[in-house]
Amino acid sequence: MSLTTEFLTTRELAALLHIKERKVYELAASGAIPCSRATGKLLFPRQEVEAWVARHSSGTAADHPKGRGNVFLGSYDPLLEWSLRASGAELATFLDGSLDGLERFADGEGVAAGLHVYEPRTDGWNVDTVRARCGEAPVVLLEFAWRERGLIVNGGDEAAIGEVAALRGRRVAPRQEAAGTQVLLRHLMARAGMEEADVTWGDTARTESDAALAVLEGKVDAALGLRAIADQLRLGFVPLVRERFDILVDRKAWFDPPLQRLRAFLETDAFRARAAEMAGYDVGGLGRVCFNGP
Repeated sequence: MSLTTEFLTTRELAALLHIKERKVYELAASGAIPCSRATGKLLFPRQEVEAWVARHSSGTAADHPKGRGNVFLGSYDPLLEWSLRASGAELATFLDGSLDGLERFADGEGVAAGLHVYEPRTDGWNVDTVRARCGEAPVVLLEFAWRERGLIVNGGDEAAIGEVAALRGRRVAPRQEAAGTQVLLRHLMARAGMEEADVTWGDTARTESDAALAVLEGKVDAALGLRAIADQLRLGFVPLVRERFDILVDRKAWFDPPLQRLRAFLETDAFRARAAEMAGYDVGGLGRVCFNGP
C-alpha cells in the first residue's frame, strides 16, 4: 500500500470531513484527531482517521453538514474558562470574540459558543443576534451569568474618567472587531456623542486580561472590561452596564458527554463558591432558556 493511500494530507482530510483546512490544523494542534509529522508536514493515518470519524459519528457531528468538533467557541469569560477545566469536559476552546464564535458555530466548527452581544433595538442581549444567524437551526441559548462591565482605569482615576464621555482625548484599549465588548464600546461612545476619532486607540487587546494589563502597564488610560478582572489586578473600575453572558449550544450535542459534564459541574457547590468569589457576577439565572430554535 502506498503512502498516499495509508495517509491523508491536510487538504485531503479537509475534503473528506467537509471542513476548512484551518479547522484541520486546529484539530491537530489540540490533539483531537490522530496525526503524525513527516518532513515537516502533517499526515493523517487513514485507518485511524476512519476510526475517529466512526467514534464521533453520533449526534451533532453526523447531523451537521460540515461536522462539529468538541470545541467551545465565542467570547472568553474567566468563570466559564475555569469551569471548562474544572469540569473535565474535555472540550477544546477557540475563544476570539462573540461574533467570531457565532459565525464559527453556525459554520459547524464547535458544539457551543459564549456570547455577550448588546442589542440596542431591544436593550437586550444575544437573542436577536442568534435568531438572525441560527433561527432555523436546532440550537438553544442558555443564560450563564450576568456580569458587571465598565471602564477599567488606574486606581485614583475613577473621578477623572467617571463616564464614557471622559474618554475624549485619552488612550483606550480596543478589542478585536468580532468581540462583543467592542460592539458595546462603539454603542456607548455613540450614545455619548463620540466618534472613534475622539480617542487614541492602543494596540488591539484580544482578551479581557490583555485589555486590563494594558491599563496596568500604562499603555492606555482605560479599557472597557469586567469588574472581576479589575479587582483581580487591583485597578480602578467605573461601572457602566450589567451584561448577560449566554451559552449557545447545539441541541443534540447538549446531551453528549462533554457538555453534560459541564452542565453537571455548573450545579455543584464548587462552581457556586467560585462564582461568589468573583466580583460583579450573578449566576442566579444559570440555565434559563433565552432562545429555543425549532
